[in-house]
Amino acid sequence: MKQIDHIGIAVKNLADSNAVFEKLLGKPHYKIETVASEKVSTSFFQIGDSKIELLEASDPESPIAKFIEKRGEGIHHIAFEVSDIHAEVERLEAEGFTPLNREPKRGADNKWVVFLHPKTTNGVLVELCQCI
Repeated sequence: MKQIDHIGIAVKNLADSNAVFEKLLGKPHYKIETVASEKVSTSFFQIGDSKIELLEASDPESPIAKFIEKRGEGIHHIAFEVSDIHAEVERLEAEGFTPLNREPKRGADNKWVVFLHPKTTNGVLVELCQCI
């Protein structure tokens, strides 16, 4: 793993949360993106070499909507940048971690992503990401 790429935060309202984080961080978000496959709209803030990703559900059946319904707004996942996502998934499976999607799929910020099941990562949803 190279570094923390971003921390994903589930929010009810992207516009309201953008305003909060703009005040908190002293800078505006640098982009908003829709990820249809995950049924979310995202907004990114750059903080040094890492990012904050705000995630708003675009469908009541999306994973983010279900997360907020169950746990409320808050940290949803931590993402690590990797050089070779296929090799990293293979390595982590050999170490006993369970991927939620073994094959990488296109995620936000022009990245391939694979998520690891929180039951194998001390309750934390972990995302592996690699630039496309």
